[in-house]
Amino acid sequence: MKKVGSTRGLGARYGSTVRKRYVKVITELKKPHRCPQCGFVKVHRVSVGVWQCNKCNYTYAGGAYTPITKLGVIAKRSAKGAIEETPKPAVSTVETTSEEAV
Repeated sequence: MKKVGSTRGLGARYGSTVRKRYVKVITELKKPHRCPQCGFVKVHRVSVGVWQCNKCNYTYAGGAYTPITKLGVIAKRSAKGAIEETPKPAVSTVETTSEEAV
């Protein structure tokens, strides 16, 4: 019996590089993923870019083949930094200049 991986339907077609890329993407898609909400390894793909946790029913947008993308991590980090920067109460310059004039 012949060993067949996730490229079982491709046979000898499309070239080895394309088949290797396909295997990499499909194995990443099929492996178990951790839920960002509850932490359980119960996340599955509902459709392209939509992921859902079977335990807590948390649905979120991710990548087409992975629930978390590099660009998404960067965007989350920059959004988190923007929230922390709250505007400081400005000292009115009008009061300080009027006090100096007196």
